[in-house]
This record gives sequence, C-alpha cells and structure tokens, in this order.
Amino acid sequence: MSTSRFSGPPAPAIWLALLLMLPAWRATAAPGASLNVIPRPTRIEAHAGFFAVGSTLSVIAPRSDREAAAAARDLKELLGIGQPALLPLTVQTGAERDGALVLRRLNDAALGAEGYRLSVTPQRIVLAANGPAGWLYGGVTLWQLVHGGPGSVREVDAQVIEDHPRLAWRGLMLDSARHFQSPDFLARLIDWMALHKLNVLHWHLTDDQGWRIQILKYPRLTRIGAWRLPAGGGDRYGGFYTQAQIRKLVQLAARRNITVVPEIDLPGHASAAIASYPWLGVQPHEVPVVPADWGVFNTVFAPTEASCGFLEDVLTEVMALFPGPYIHIGGDEVPAIQGAHTIDVHARLERFVESHGRRAVGWDETLTPTLARSAVVMSWRGVAGARAASAQGNDTVLAPDPQLYFDHRSGLAAWEPPGRLAPLTLRDVYEFEPLAADLSAAQRAHVLGLQGNVWTEHVRTEQRVAAMAFPRLAALAEVGWSDPAARSWTDFERRMAVQVRRYRQLDLPFDESLFGVESRVEYAADAGSATVTLSHQAQFGEIRYTTDGATPALDSPLYHEPITVTPGAMVRAATFANDGQLSTSVEVPTYVGIAGRRSSVELTLCGHAVPLALEDDAPPRGPRAIFAVDIENPCWIWKHADLQRVHTLVAAVGQVPFNFRIGADRDRMHFAQPTTPTGELLVHVDTCDGALYARMPLAPASRANGVTVLPGYSVSPLSGAHDLCLQFAQRGADPLWVLDWMELRTR
Repeated sequence: MSTSRFSGPPAPAIWLALLLMLPAWRATAAPGASLNVIPRPTRIEAHAGFFAVGSTLSVIAPRSDREAAAAARDLKELLGIGQPALLPLTVQTGAERDGALVLRRLNDAALGAEGYRLSVTPQRIVLAANGPAGWLYGGVTLWQLVHGGPGSVREVDAQVIEDHPRLAWRGLMLDSARHFQSPDFLARLIDWMALHKLNVLHWHLTDDQGWRIQILKYPRLTRIGAWRLPAGGGDRYGGFYTQAQIRKLVQLAARRNITVVPEIDLPGHASAAIASYPWLGVQPHEVPVVPADWGVFNTVFAPTEASCGFLEDVLTEVMALFPGPYIHIGGDEVPAIQGAHTIDVHARLERFVESHGRRAVGWDETLTPTLARSAVVMSWRGVAGARAASAQGNDTVLAPDPQLYFDHRSGLAAWEPPGRLAPLTLRDVYEFEPLAADLSAAQRAHVLGLQGNVWTEHVRTEQRVAAMAFPRLAALAEVGWSDPAARSWTDFERRMAVQVRRYRQLDLPFDESLFGVESRVEYAADAGSATVTLSHQAQFGEIRYTTDGATPALDSPLYHEPITVTPGAMVRAATFANDGQLSTSVEVPTYVGIAGRRSSVELTLCGHAVPLALEDDAPPRGPRAIFAVDIENPCWIWKHADLQRVHTLVAAVGQVPFNFRIGADRDRMHFAQPTTPTGELLVHVDTCDGALYARMPLAPASRANGVTVLPGYSVSPLSGAHDLCLQFAQRGADPLWVLDWMELRTR
C-alpha cells in the first residue's frame, strides 16, 4: 500500500498535472446554489453575464479609507500563497473603475463584522463590507469562485452573494504542549484557517509533557520544562516559543481575523512547571523530570500563596502577549489534593484574569454555581457542559469528545495515521449540530460557537497535525457559518472534490479518507487466487484500477465489484471524477502462497477500553509501523479463518513503551505466563480460552527496534473456519508487545 499519503503533498510535477486537469469551467448559479464555495454562502442571486478574470486582478480601495487599503494588502498577501499564487492581486487606492475588484465600506448591521456582499457584474466586482473581516472573507469567496488555476482565465458568473456567519466562535484547538510545532508551520496553519473563514485559534501551550511559552520572569520554565526524553529512550525532545515569535504570530492572526486564545492549564496538568520549579508542587521534588507518559497525573500546582503568585506573574506576561478578550486557564482533570491548603487556585486565577479586563475560559469541570457569569465554559465531556452552562447564564463553546476530537482517525484504512482508533469521519463532523433543537432562545444566545480539537499525544509531526485538522475543519467551518436548513451532505461532498484540489495547490497535507481508496484482500484456501475489494467513503467520484503495474488513469477499468487476481499481482487504484483525479493512488499488494493475511487494523480487538492506532517508537527517523491495539488488553481476533490447508503461521510483531497513566486499570492488566524468558505470541482456536494452536517465541524480536517478522511456526491444518485469538504471554506491560500482521501460509 502507498505510504505517500501522509508524507506531504504530491511532488511538484504531480500537483501541477492535477491542477492542469482542472476544467476551464464557468461558474453557473441557480438562485440559492452554493457553487463550489466552502462554507456555503447565506444567499446567492444569479444575474446574466460574467466577469472575466485574467492572470492578475487589480483591487481598488478608497483613497481616504486606510483600513480598506490595509485590508486590500492583507488580502493580496493571503491570496498570494500557494504554488502558483491562489489569486494574484495588485493593490491600488483611488476611484472605482471597471475591470477591477472594488472595495466598499458599508454600514449594515445585518451583515455584522464578518459579513460581506460580493456583487459580480460583467464590468467589475464590488466587495462591500462593514470592515476588514468582511473584506477578507469576501475575498476568500472570490478566490474559490475563480479557483486560481495557474496562468488561466476564469469567467465568474454575474451574481450577488450576501453572506454572514451563523456562529461567532469557529475555531481550532491546537495542542503544542505534547508535541512542538514550528512557528513557520503555525503561520501556514493560520493562513489555512483564514481560507476556511475560521476565526479562533485556541493554543494549548502548557501541560504535563511540556511548557512551550517563554516567561521572562521564570526562565527555567523553558530551559527545563520545554524538554523531555522520549519514552523508550532517545535524544532530548521539545521546544518553545519566544515572546518575539508569539507576537509575530498573534499579529499575523489578527490580519487574518483570527483571535488567538492562549491556554495555561491549571491547577492540574502542571508537571512540566513543577519539574522546573519544584516549590510549585504539593510535595517536594515530586516531579524530578518532565514526564513522557500520557494520561492524567496526580500533580497539581500547590494551593499556596507562592504558587498563586507565580501563576499571576505568568498570566501577566501572557496577557501582554495576547491582546484578545479571552484567556483560557484550563481547569480540567484536577485530582484531589490530600492534606493541602484550601485556596481554590482556579477560582483565584479566574478573578485575576477578569480583574484585567479579560474573560476567563475554562473546561467544563469549572462550571459551578459560583462561576462568574462573564466566564466562558468549554464543553468537552460531551455536550452536557454546554447545555448546563447556557442554562446558568454562562457563554459556552462546543468542543465535545468524541464529536469534535480530531485526534481520532478519519477512517479505518491501513494508511491512516496514528491516533484514537474509533473513526471520526468527515460526515460525522458535518452532521454535528451545536444548537440542539430543544434549547431555549436564551440558551442559544449563550452558545458562542464550536471548535475542533487536535490533541497531539499521538500526532507527532506537523503534516499529521494538518491531516488531522483538514478537511474536517472544512466541515466544521460550514457547520459554524452556514444556515443548517440549507446544508446538504451530498452537495458538500461534491464541493469537497474541488476543495481537495485547492489543498494541493496550497501544499496543505490533508487526510484523504473521503475519496481515498480503502482495500481488503481475501485469499482462496488453496492460495490459488486473491480477491481485492475496494471502497471509499464518498458517494461522489468513481474508483478506477489497474492490475498490470500501471498508474490508474481516467481510462483505466472502472471498479464495480471485487477483483480476482493471481497472487503476486499488484492492484493500484484511485478515485476520479469526470474532470480528473481526486485521490492519491494506492497500492494493494497480494502475496503468493498464503491462505490469509491480516494487519492489526483489519483484525477485531478483544476489548475497547483504550483502543489506539499506536505508532512504534522506532526507528528514530523515517516511517514507523502503526499498530491497532487496546493498550489495556492487547488481544486480537481473526474471525472465520479457513485453516484447512494452512501449514505455517507467520507474524510480524513490535514492542512499544507502556507510557500511559491509566491509574488502577494498570493493576488489572493480566498476561498469560510465558514459558521462555522473552515471552511468546499465543494463538488459540475458537475462543481466547480455546485450544492452543501455536506458541510463537518472541526471542528473535526481543532486542530489535521496529517490526520483526518471527520465524514461521508449523501447525496442523484444521477443517472448517475458526476464530483465532492472538495474544502475548509476557511478564509485564512495559514494554508492551503488539501485533503488526499475521499470515496463514499453505507451505
């Protein structure tokens, strides 16, 4: 199978070819149609004629309106990104004229600060708004109408688009504490958000595993707290943002109409800070180093005057860096503190933030009857927190698990990146409704909006951050912006076929689950043939394939039923629309001499306590294996395996550090007793307590990094189909043995 799906965008020759496939289409609109714009505009009124856009377009701002001139320059900068530029603009000030994009200022309360009116006539395009945000978003809509093909002319139909958002908070939460992302990546992310009309970046900057923000008064926070040793060993890992870097990013975000909301998590999730300054903890030296484990720690900021004074100093510097109205101060997953002082740290810091003219934001654990009405509640434990907060009179933001937790994989294909195993599809996000039908009008008024959350425990690289966020952020953007009565999944899916091509022009690494081809291979019991089943999540587009090694193309065979091939053949497949290729081509190998093969992703987990697509910790550089495993019960079921001609079992295994804080659940983990020092992979027939079919020694893999293929293990054929239960005999959970794949061989 292809490994290029998450190794960045296609090579230049490929993306250029994909762009050249774009049709030289004229946008046609019936009244109320949405064209290929995401998020869907509020109202579209079609007129006769069209405006021809050449290789560049002049944008004219009124000479006396400095704000409009600045907005024009910001629009030129934003639409100048991409390869080639999304929409090349030249900026002028002066009188309006034909053949140009003209900015006008409105005083229209109905459009609000972010709304706009885009009027296209054969003579000119007029973009009218109440201020910079509206001009920016109207310009983004125009880019989508033009589509930005390289060096080509586009004809945009005459029309009037009147547009404004449904909800005020349309955001992304990025966890930079668990894994550090570079300032350059964050700048690109801000641009990508603006092109989706998203307006809040909630930036999670501190947690147990890292402190990422420079605080001048406390330099050890970044000298010590920003670095850790990875679980399983390796070089020191981490990083932090200087105050100069933060100011630059915040200024860029402001020009893109994005408010950056910093989060300093307190009083829990404090290990990195306590490792830096031990006196902040409840017990002396309770955190000797910044930890590399995931989970909830029993370390909190001590409820003392000294600790609260430290946090007030930190927040003073934070507020100087982030001028927006909101400061997030965490409040989640705080363990009980035995025998400590009684100062309510979170309540005190909430009052401190409010006393400086800012609004405190906290996770839904902070919702109490005494919570200040100015405080904002972020609902993450489902939607109940938002409902309760709005009933109490507090503003709220929907950020629920699992509906908007973007650390879930987007699908179940083997090529998906690490993350939570249970999928959260693009359609799942699109169908999430932040305003429940039974909320009162008063409660609805308190729902500020929603955000997708990219927690990064299992999202190690920047390109995976992007792929976890996009295109699910496109769905979230439409939910937050567009009228729910006018939304249509079928229409959105069609528009996404154009959006993914824009992503390639932007060099935006995105998840391809919507159009990407998934595969499954079944082998005949005599190993004489292999049947390949192909699918994708979309109803739009068609799968085409080859079996001769060629790259699939528009004239390749159309997939309509499973393909039977001779083992050893390579099937290649991709999704196409009538105007070009929508997905990256995938490779589906078949193997000679086997009656069955399953990866851990294709097997059924025995339990679902903490199911993860868990990345190997080796090698240090390059691709790593991804294992599907319930970390509390590493056990897999191969259902209905035909064993009548099987003579040999072959398995590939790995071992990963058990760096998970799961409390008492760790004590309840039990493993079969091994009969060798390094343990064995056990295979039982029919049930996990059934007859032992194989005991495969792990010694060949005991000192290996990465994945090891164990020697073939001879077995006796069994008549009929049987379930196989695969689990490990080992002496403890750390390191944890995991399965990569297993084969049933006929020889």
